[in-house]
Amino acid sequence: MEEMAEAAFAPARAAIASGRIPGAALGIVGANGRRAVRLDGMAALVPQAEPLTRDHWFDLASLSKVIASTTMILRLADEGRLDLDRPLTDAVPDLRQYDVANAAERRLTFRDCLAHRSFLPAVEPIYTYGDDPARLRAFVLQREWRHGPAVYSDINFILLGIAIERITGAPLSAWPLGPGLAYGPPPGPAVATEACTWRGRMIKGEVHDENAWALGGAPGHAGLFGTVAGVLDFAGGLLDGSGASPTMLHAVRTRVHADRTCGWEKRFDGWHGGDACSAETIGHTGFVGTGLWIDFDRGLAWTLLTNRVHPTRHRETGIGELRRDTGDAVIRANL
Repeated sequence: MEEMAEAAFAPARAAIASGRIPGAALGIVGANGRRAVRLDGMAALVPQAEPLTRDHWFDLASLSKVIASTTMILRLADEGRLDLDRPLTDAVPDLRQYDVANAAERRLTFRDCLAHRSFLPAVEPIYTYGDDPARLRAFVLQREWRHGPAVYSDINFILLGIAIERITGAPLSAWPLGPGLAYGPPPGPAVATEACTWRGRMIKGEVHDENAWALGGAPGHAGLFGTVAGVLDFAGGLLDGSGASPTMLHAVRTRVHADRTCGWEKRFDGWHGGDACSAETIGHTGFVGTGLWIDFDRGLAWTLLTNRVHPTRHRETGIGELRRDTGDAVIRANL
């Protein structure tokens, strides 16, 4: 496993050496629990240089959707507290409550949102409407969203997060996540992300995503922080079945819409996980430069965590190529 990690980390080392990304951590875990981690580079460049360590917490960005929100929804379904094919209004009856007869939002199901097969837009600058979390949740629920083709949408998961809050009577941050995973601020040294022009500061130890911050830091689409060990623990739980029931595992491995399962993407030609993994591989990425992939056929999972938006997102880092090269290198080293 150690030799595999060393070989698979070569693309990330090259990206760090060339200055394309500040730092990276690669973690690999097998179904037998064996694991290895490699890391290099900086947790922060500005305002002060800070070397990256295993103790650093990464903003996991949209990995929050699969590690936290998807798991929460599927576990609630497993417990019989919701039906994936029933409308969100079972949990959120006030969704578009002023147009009960005609609002298309009221017909969206939990599975629609999990698999991104809704008509909702990819993203909306919700934070520009204010920063009161309760008021912004009300805005999300009552807004008549513009219709379009099914796309990967943060709005889907913001709605799912509100549904979880309603069903459990508690914020998402109250859900037990295990060591090495937490909603911010993280209980340890944090990796810096971006100099935010809106907040007027370098973001470090608080969620990078503007909408997630305005919604209180723990909505359904972003806000989770994790160490490389915490992400590997989660992945290992899916590989060996200890972290999910058979019904939950079936849901995350079965295509629902296009190349999407409940929450995850499933391998397709040219995807972000590389071309060498098996057809039974699921994965997800996060905007700040994070990613997680699980190859069930090979009993192998890997996570590549970077801070590619530091100190700014407005530059080309080659993160797409780096993810694919890393995935291919992991599988090659495993053969």
